Amino acid sequence: MKRILLLIVFILIINRTYSQSNTLYQTGLTAEQNLNAIGNLARYSTGGIGFDTRYEGIKGSPLLFDTLLTSMLKVKGEDYYIQLKSNLDLIGNSLIFMNPKTGKLVSIPSAIIREVKIDKDGAQMIFRTTDGRRLEKDSKEEKFFQVLKEGKFLFIKLPVKKLIEADYKQVYGADRRYDQYTTYYKYYIMSADSSFHRIQLTKKSLVKMFPDKKELINNTAESKSSDNNEEMVIDFLNKLGD
Repeated sequence: MKRILLLIVFILIINRTYSQSNTLYQTGLTAEQNLNAIGNLARYSTGGIGFDTRYEGIKGSPLLFDTLLTSMLKVKGEDYYIQLKSNLDLIGNSLIFMNPKTGKLVSIPSAIIREVKIDKDGAQMIFRTTDGRRLEKDSKEEKFFQVLKEGKFLFIKLPVKKLIEADYKQVYGADRRYDQYTTYYKYYIMSADSSFHRIQLTKKSLVKMFPDKKELINNTAESKSSDNNEEMVIDFLNKLGD
């Protein structure tokens, strides 16, 4: 008799426990019901956030070089150079260098820089800043330029970084799934009155700036065996004399 009573009590306890747990957790949802239940959670949200998994990030860099390079820096108001490892940020118009004590990267604005000499592939590249000189009407920032030739006619090369945005959402887009920094260059010659004139690395562009030197320009271009048009312009300016 006692065994029968114990068995009945045991069955009642199990049944009560199962009923309580079943009210806390609904079981037996089908896959479709589960998706519907998840969808119903939207009413508790103030808005959804979509993620486009096609986007592949950014390629390239706002920096001119791929790495920090051995450099000699002169800041405005000083007559000495500081040796460091640096790179040029063409978007932020600043010099990036590594602090030799802390190993951390530091950025200083181009506005305080007089000149920086950067060693690359065994050659020294000299960079200065526009320093208040407006090479372009729509630009008021201090930008870096490379000095290709000193003298009466200063020949400079202005490196420019441009961010090309991803284009894959339009029906007839380029299907480019990443943003990309691209580099291009502008060339200028400073005339005797200290004004800068933008040129192309062509005979036609040089003749436009020096119309009375057309024959010299043609002879210089024809005598150049190299495809490097920078050298052609430098040779022509050398023949003009300082």
